Amino acid sequence: MTVRRCLPWPDRRLRARAEDVAEITDEIRAIWDDMIDTMEAMPGVGLAAVQIGVMLRLAVVDASAERGRAIRLANPEVLHASVEFRDHEEASPNLPGVSAKISRPRAVTVRYMDDTGAVIERDFVGLEATSVQHQIDHLAGRMYFDRLSKVKRDMLLRRARKGG
Repeated sequence: MTVRRCLPWPDRRLRARAEDVAEITDEIRAIWDDMIDTMEAMPGVGLAAVQIGVMLRLAVVDASAERGRAIRLANPEVLHASVEFRDHEEASPNLPGVSAKISRPRAVTVRYMDDTGAVIERDFVGLEATSVQHQIDHLAGRMYFDRLSKVKRDMLLRRARKGG
């Protein structure tokens, strides 16, 4: 298990769509383990594989207070989203020093493959829902700041270039 380096923005891989995972192998489990180590070292509540340069649809989420409860997701997709939204300050280790308040559905139902290869449908609420949606965006080549208006996005990227 290793803490991996996060790609610096604007690495073009952060804008690329990740590939689906065909099956859960020991290699996939090892990537998840590294992702959890990397997420804990930040510290953060989630990480997508593309953030560390692995172009597979893999994510980890741990929004638990006590930590050590990371959910491993392969090929996650949102099936249903609540009509109620929740604002949360989001950031990314790929663009350190800046963050923005993003509004996302408060709850989502997500289908994914777990670490045994089983297809799961699970409800995520609150911070967990925010994190899983943030990771799914990464897997589609989107960053959280893409959800901002052009003016706010440009301001955030200018601030990031100046070092926060």
